[in-house]
Amino acid sequence: MRQPERRARLGAGLAGVAWLVTLLVGAGLPLVQSASAQSAVSCPKGLKTRAVAEMIFGRNIGEIEAAVGEEDWQRFLDEMVTPRFPDGLTVLEASGQWWNPPEGRIEREPAKILLIVLADERGQVPKLAEIASAYKRRFSQQTVIVMIRRACVTF
Repeated sequence: MRQPERRARLGAGLAGVAWLVTLLVGAGLPLVQSASAQSAVSCPKGLKTRAVAEMIFGRNIGEIEAAVGEEDWQRFLDEMVTPRFPDGLTVLEASGQWWNPPEGRIEREPAKILLIVLADERGQVPKLAEIASAYKRRFSQQTVIVMIRRACVTF
């Protein structure tokens, strides 16, 4: 198999994985449970086990770099994210890359990473899917990455 064909298949496979992750998150199902996650996470005194959601939002729209500007992002955060998670969240600047099979090249783009400690995992995981869907619609994105992991947390 030639390299471009292999990469195209890999890209198609990754798109399928992204679709599956979105489907599972939308259904409120856990994405990954390692042996340690299946049993209760043992946290040091003063910390509690919580699910932490991480979402990664690309900011390019097609060939337009950083088309999702700061004002667009802030409006999205104010309208779609904060009402669903009023207790707090963290936004980080990032730079990402991914393989674009149709173009046969690596694409690089600025991104935002959203971190949210979930107080009510079962009730809040569907909100993550709502946010991802809204971002994809509003900014013509193919995907938003959603990850959920266990952490020991205190406030």
